[in-house]
Amino acid sequence: MSLLSATPPQPAVTEREARQVAEAAREQDWRRPSFAKELFLGRFRLDLIHPHPMPPDEDARRGEAFLARLRDFCETKIDSALIEREARIPDEVINGLKELGALGMKIDTKYGGLGLTQVYYNKALALVGSANPALGALLSAHQSIGVPQPLKIFGTQEQKDAFLPRLARTDISAFLLTEPDVGSDPARLATSAVPDGDEYVLDGVKLWTTNGVVADLLVVMARVPRSDGHKGGITAFVVEAAAEGVTVEHRNAFMGLRGLENGVTRFHRVRVPAANRIGPEGAGLKIALTTLNTGRLSLPAMCVGAGKWCLKIAREWSSVREQWGKPVAHHEAVGAKISFIAATTFALEAVLDLSSQMADEDRNDIRIEAALAKLYGSEMAWLMADELVQIRGGRGFETADSLAARGERAVPAEQVLRDLRINRIFEGSTEIMHLLIAREAVDAHLSVAGDLIDPDKSLKDKARAGANAGVFYAKWFPKLVAGPGQLPRSYADFHPAGHVDLSGHLRYVERSARKLARSTFYAMSRWQGRMETKQGFLGRIVDIGAELFAMSATCVRAELLRTTEAHGREAYQLADAFCSQSRVRVEELFGRLWSNTDDLDHKVVRGVLGGAYTWLEDGIVDLSGEGPWIADATPGASGKENVHRPIR
Repeated sequence: MSLLSATPPQPAVTEREARQVAEAAREQDWRRPSFAKELFLGRFRLDLIHPHPMPPDEDARRGEAFLARLRDFCETKIDSALIEREARIPDEVINGLKELGALGMKIDTKYGGLGLTQVYYNKALALVGSANPALGALLSAHQSIGVPQPLKIFGTQEQKDAFLPRLARTDISAFLLTEPDVGSDPARLATSAVPDGDEYVLDGVKLWTTNGVVADLLVVMARVPRSDGHKGGITAFVVEAAAEGVTVEHRNAFMGLRGLENGVTRFHRVRVPAANRIGPEGAGLKIALTTLNTGRLSLPAMCVGAGKWCLKIAREWSSVREQWGKPVAHHEAVGAKISFIAATTFALEAVLDLSSQMADEDRNDIRIEAALAKLYGSEMAWLMADELVQIRGGRGFETADSLAARGERAVPAEQVLRDLRINRIFEGSTEIMHLLIAREAVDAHLSVAGDLIDPDKSLKDKARAGANAGVFYAKWFPKLVAGPGQLPRSYADFHPAGHVDLSGHLRYVERSARKLARSTFYAMSRWQGRMETKQGFLGRIVDIGAELFAMSATCVRAELLRTTEAHGREAYQLADAFCSQSRVRVEELFGRLWSNTDDLDHKVVRGVLGGAYTWLEDGIVDLSGEGPWIADATPGASGKENVHRPIR
């Protein structure tokens, strides 16, 4: 049988097999310290983030110079309302960004890029995203997860020399992993790459290919079948978008990000040189996850930009809109929303800048910090935009064009709400991020006690694991009883004369970190092997950790601004407000760890799926169209027009 005729069907995998694939792809070792990992273990390592790390002066100078040029471009060349109306970014705007070097912000100068740090790359994304979120998404998808980042980490020198100069100035890239029936479960990946001499032949369909409609180069994840001389497995390839057999079959349209060039791409017998394979066969998922470790920081960057805009509009509107004899900002119900927006924007920027600077210094493992930044940023930005719409009232629900047509300021609050919604799904949905972070958070426990709850392990393995776990917990658990958070003078540096006291918030973080670790231990003892099914509990554990991380970053940033900027006093006030608000949320989450409706919800779900409540659906008209829930993705030649349109 010819290898080319041995294209494997979409694999049918069990839940356990799917978990094994995901587990094999994650980075197993912790070779560098991690503030967030320590936090989940009950150890508040403030020394890992304080004093706040700072970029070198030369990096800051180059970064600020580029931001100045980029700001001028955003203010004079980008018409966001036009992009919203026409659902397309004008080619001249993208070409202008190319001329600025925006495609190569993260690419080294020796390849023609700007070589910006992660800190300034994220500041640039926040700026562009505030001008138009679809543009921010284009630049982010191109270099946060597109071809440049995996090549930077895993590419050969020949690959870097061949592709990075193109990507820095002219070529747009896209990342293709998702398929019509494959989202966050890559074990079921169906796109195949069959070896044929010194080439691979790709067949399959990819969905939601951000930048895919206009891309010149693609990172494609495909499954190589195991055969003689080939290890096989999910593998990463650089593919020319103009190659024969590549068809962009559809440009998708969404509730927000109307200018997004996102599509459906089909590969039919596409020949890819083996020299274009990134890393060894079977390393594709590891490459994807490693790329996302820092790539995820692009989303909270744009969330920070959105928060700043929400704050500006809330301030300006609430000071002029009067109800019952005074500006609405002075009514407590509205004022609380404004306080939330201001404090949370400060916190999101603190989390982003701290995580980005740690990524630049490469001293710490930031896989959890970056994931927390993405999770927390996307959730809180959505809440801030929703609060802005509420503050604006009917005007918040009205489109900017309609406002302008009747003579009022064109404030696109409803558009920002729609545009932000995808961030809770992009690059790992909130639910998947909870599971991903939870897995990393309990890694130390699974390392010593995992065999105890693994049904496939022998009694001998379980006995050995029990002995190791006993030694670990005998040393670890007693340290969770008491700590600096119980001493009234701990973290005194955060109570400088003339400023509000932040030291109490840090003591709260330290105490809560120990409580969080104890709660995790109790849950593992109670549920053991069923722990992984307790997704509600794990989600709350992660949300508590996210709040504690945000509080820590916020206090550290306030202290940095106190010592380096003119508005340190105001920074301390915002940090105090955020931490006070965050503590309320943390206490609620701790309460819901053990008092919740998880079991009852599970019973109701079984009833819904079993048809017990179909009578509740009576009395409506279903506006859904006909057709399958999931489109057919059978490999084969495309019968559709190719809507690929490279921008030159």
